[in-house]
Amino acid sequence: MEQPESNTMAEKNLSGKESPKAPNLVRMVIIGALLAVALIWGGSKLYHSFLYVETDNAQIVGDIYPVISRVPGRVDAVPAGDNEQVKQGDTLITLDPSDYRIRRDMAEAALQNARASVSAAGATASAAAATERKLSADLRRNRSLRQQDVISPAEFDAVKAGAESSSAQFAAAASQRSAAEAQVTLKEAELRNAELQLSYTTITAPASGHIAKKSVQPGQYVAPGQQLIALVGSNELWIVANFKETQLDKIAPGLPVIIKVDAYPGKEFKGKVESLSSGTGAQFALLPPDNASGNFVKVTQRIPVKIVFTEKPDKSRPFSAGMNVVVEVKVK
Repeated sequence: MEQPESNTMAEKNLSGKESPKAPNLVRMVIIGALLAVALIWGGSKLYHSFLYVETDNAQIVGDIYPVISRVPGRVDAVPAGDNEQVKQGDTLITLDPSDYRIRRDMAEAALQNARASVSAAGATASAAAATERKLSADLRRNRSLRQQDVISPAEFDAVKAGAESSSAQFAAAASQRSAAEAQVTLKEAELRNAELQLSYTTITAPASGHIAKKSVQPGQYVAPGQQLIALVGSNELWIVANFKETQLDKIAPGLPVIIKVDAYPGKEFKGKVESLSSGTGAQFALLPPDNASGNFVKVTQRIPVKIVFTEKPDKSRPFSAGMNVVVEVKVK
């Protein structure tokens, strides 16, 4: 049996009056929850700002050792590979040693020749010394005989001249021996230099670390002072954070630091402030600003702050020089 049309319309009117209240209530609950979350989040951020000084203008820094050649030569081999980890003293590059071996052999031969000259000069000096002693003794005897008028003046003068000549010859022989010995010292130094130059044909790692940049290949000719490899030391990495000068009144050495590395989101590392730079970053630029000339525009400067890690990162999260980080210094 069908209901009257008037009853159906009444139910619709009733439902039409009650239906707007439910969505409004839900909307108010959602807005209230969002406001509460915003207030809690904003409050926590405000509270955090009182306890920490933060900057994202920070990078991981490490010692970078240039691997250079000290002698010219052709590259024989490059045992070091890209991004390879090496230890101090490992062979990175070898140059062709042929020319330097020849120079070392020539220096050895020159040293042997100098030592032979010393032996010859020593023998000559010994003979001259013996002759000088004999003629000096003859001179003493003949001087006594001349005083007794046993020999003539001419005979005495001849003996005297012979003694004086032998003394001069002995002095010359001794001088030649000294010169020969000096030559030995010189040739020994030349041999050491030749051996040193030969040793430079093997280029080793100046420190333990990772090969970051390699610009040398076998067959290449290198010159002295030419950088061939950049080696990033792995013994110690630190952070240089560039804080605004208006933030420095709260920062001091020894304060704890929370470190967040962009490469490892959600992971925090611990550190501490080690030191503050005595100059702004702009002062060490290629063209530092000169505020005494031209129109002056005040710009907030940034001061580099060195931060060191107080806990070693695990091997699953290796650090690399140049990584971006966010640092928070706890000032309260």
